This record gives sequence, structure tokens and C-alpha cells, in this order.
Amino acid sequence: MPKERHTVIPASYLVLEDSGRVLLSRRYNTGYRDGWYSMIAGHVEASETFTQCMIREAYEEAGIVIHSEDVRVAHIMHRKSEYETETERVDVFFLCDRWEWEITNMEPEKCDDLSWFSLDALPENTIPYVRYALAMMQKNIGYSEYGWSD
Repeated sequence: MPKERHTVIPASYLVLEDSGRVLLSRRYNTGYRDGWYSMIAGHVEASETFTQCMIREAYEEAGIVIHSEDVRVAHIMHRKSEYETETERVDVFFLCDRWEWEITNMEPEKCDDLSWFSLDALPENTIPYVRYALAMMQKNIGYSEYGWSD
């Protein structure tokens, strides 16, 4: 009988940067961290790459078009889910400073604010692992682990 393989949930995050500011979205009516700020993000679907996921989510959530040549991986995080103790995640954070079309909240039923914030003045209600990833990126640290007990 084959051994069951360990699985993780993959997700892509878009770090849109403009003049030292980052675009954050406040979660609304999702059932997870509602009222907290995160980024344009989503789970990687079957047969989809992290980059393809990011391009899709940018369009679905913010109505913008990004191209693979305009994004670069800035950080990878292996983290333990804070609510589902048996769930592990691999999050890839893509940095992008070039896009087409105007940023628009395309999912008002899931996001009640889409705003720019200075990296030095993030909202207090920024999801902790998102805040941590941004701090790691500012230090040019490409990989981190979050939520694990030592």
C-alpha cells in the first residue's frame, strides 16, 4: 500500500508597489480574518502555476492586467495555518510595480476597502503573517517560516 504523501496548500500574493506604498485589501464577509488587511491573493488551482494564479487573481480582484515578465518572486513563506492546526501553506509573494488598467475593487462582496499604505505605516489590523512577509521583503530575505513552534 503506498504511503500517503504530505500535502500543503499553495497560494500566491501580489505585492503591488508604488512610491514606497503597498496596495492592501480589507477582507469582508469571507469567514477568515474579516476586517483585516491582506493583499490581492488566492489559492493556486489544479494545473495552474503560482505565476498564473497571480495573474488571474490580479484581474479577478483588482481588474488589472499584469504580465509574467513584470513580476518577480520576492518572498516565499512556509507557514502553519493559525486556525487549522493540521494545515500547512506555501505562500509565494510576487512583487510588481507595473500593471495595465485602473485598480478597481472587483469583489466588493469580499473586500470593503482597497487602499495604498506606506510600508512604514501599515494598518494595525494587517494580518500578522502578511505584515511579517512584508518586513522580510524589506530586509531582502527571500524565505521564511511562520507559525511553527520551536
